[in-house]
Amino acid sequence: MVFVTKYRRGVFTEAMLDRCEEIMREVCADFEAELREFNGEHDHVHLLVHYPPKVALSKLVNSLKGVSSRRLRQEFEPHVRRYLWGGRFWSGSYLAASCGGAPLTVVKQYIRQQQRPT
Repeated sequence: MVFVTKYRRGVFTEAMLDRCEEIMREVCADFEAELREFNGEHDHVHLLVHYPPKVALSKLVNSLKGVSSRRLRQEFEPHVRRYLWGGRFWSGSYLAASCGGAPLTVVKQYIRQQQRPT
């Protein structure tokens, strides 16, 4: 999955990405899903998630984006407000793709190679 910040604003810092990963791991655990890989850049994050078939992807995505938005805004409020306004953190869209044909090692390597903000 790929989530992009609203207006593609470069809001993420290294500390924010670390906290975002923690939050998303907690949300995945609530859905009996596993966040297998996470990384991001200034304006987006990549997630490799293994989730059971009983979980509706749209509900998982809504929870991941909703919980992370709320917590990141609360915990990094002065910084986030400089980049984002109007109560939105994430863009309304997202990318969700199946990687059933690709080896997981290739997908994990791609996610790990994303450049973290300095």
